[in-house]
Amino acid sequence: MRNALTVDVEDYFQVQAFAGQIGEGDWDSLPHRVERNTHLVMDVFADHGVKATFFTLGWVAERYPALVRRMAAEGHEVASHGFRHRRVGDMTPVEFREDTRRTKALLEDLSGTAVNGYRAASFSIDARTLWAHEALAEEGHRYSSSIYPIAHDIYGMPGGNRFAYATEGLTEVPVSTVEVAGRRLPCGGGGYFRLLPYAWSRWAWHRVNHADRQPAMLYFHPWEIDPDQPRQHGAPLRSRLRHYTRLSAMEGKIRRALRDFEWDRMDRVFLGAA
Repeated sequence: MRNALTVDVEDYFQVQAFAGQIGEGDWDSLPHRVERNTHLVMDVFADHGVKATFFTLGWVAERYPALVRRMAAEGHEVASHGFRHRRVGDMTPVEFREDTRRTKALLEDLSGTAVNGYRAASFSIDARTLWAHEALAEEGHRYSSSIYPIAHDIYGMPGGNRFAYATEGLTEVPVSTVEVAGRRLPCGGGGYFRLLPYAWSRWAWHRVNHADRQPAMLYFHPWEIDPDQPRQHGAPLRSRLRHYTRLSAMEGKIRRALRDFEWDRMDRVFLGAA
């Protein structure tokens, strides 16, 4: 079964965990690592002959247009991650539409391809922001992957649908979870993939594929394969542990996943695109 391989293209200083230490006004003054790291991610994918979906910040695309052009040239899907990594609930509906429209237009201009997919910053579509689905559909998106149906201190929609479903004119594709003994556990990637043993993800994806008979999804960020990135020593200990632990092991784990499972772009796995 083909599973969905996705990358959230943002830099190390744009993560929600460091929002209390790094303001948006600081971003351009910090060392940028996203260009180098995203090229490295594409090199890894090329080594294994796989295509992926890159949910890309407009802020990154504006500064590094060659990244977006390479994604499209190599057959990857270019999708939207919003412009400035703002959580949906931190924007008014009007601001959200403006952000969505601006990012979609920029990515389409750079890639020469239709931008069908959207992923909210920090999976911030939840029970309070479901209005965003209608707005996304009206702005021309065909799918969203913005809900993580688990309980978490930063994001989550416990009890939400585990698998892709139609809503408000588009398809929502939740991040992968697995149910064990009545408990719903995360297995979609990110910090869980990086921090936990690879055997957990392999077992969970196999269960989703064979017991649930559904595609799984892997997501990660380019900064997660960069153990030499600058450290934010003033951030809370919990945030630093989440962000920096096992960075040096991440590329190897990704390569193992690419060998062990079949992967493809989101639009091909969930929309049946050619």
